[in-house]
Amino acid sequence: MSKIPVYFMPGLAASPTIFERIKLDETIFEMCLLEWEIPKPKESLSDYALRITKNIKHENPVLIGVSFGGILVQEMSKHIKTRKVIIISSVKSNAEFPRRMKIGKSTKAYKLIPMKLILNIENLAKYSFGQKINKRIQLYEKFLAVRDLNYLQWAVESVILWDRSQIDENVIHIHGDQDEVFPIKYIDKCIVVKGGTHIMILNKYKWLNENLPSIILED
Repeated sequence: MSKIPVYFMPGLAASPTIFERIKLDETIFEMCLLEWEIPKPKESLSDYALRITKNIKHENPVLIGVSFGGILVQEMSKHIKTRKVIIISSVKSNAEFPRRMKIGKSTKAYKLIPMKLILNIENLAKYSFGQKINKRIQLYEKFLAVRDLNYLQWAVESVILWDRSQIDENVIHIHGDQDEVFPIKYIDKCIVVKGGTHIMILNKYKWLNENLPSIILED
């Protein structure tokens, strides 16, 4: 029996190394890691998704995306036949966005985000934000792969302006009840991970390793 291809898409600007703790049975699954590419000028999210599907070398794959990667794999599934689409710490439509993101869209406040500050993690780390925040900054620096200003501006705008208003009922959604980016109170129909935060791909990997195989294989 051939292995089931499982493609993983990391979160916004993140490296595929965020999946380093995810282990699937190699006799059943073939894990494939996708990476962000620099968007072309004025490239739509749909066109970008189509371009990323060119990196998929198997038919009928499972797509798993984290955060913005979850949004992207849903767009990718419009262009290719998939066995299953699974999103983690993400949203299934713009109706699941928190209020601040909806306000950001209507006021265009997202255009004021200091992207250069986000990119300059080293400078951020010079200031003392307390142990917990500094630990998060160190994690962010380790897994931040794309330090391109155009990419960041495109990615933030693509999230905020995502036009999907209807939920695809076939998308499987795994979400932490402590997610601070996409609070659980706005999320409809998901598999809830107790104590899971927005970075639970890193600190709830044991739960994911135990449960992802059955979620993928479930009819």
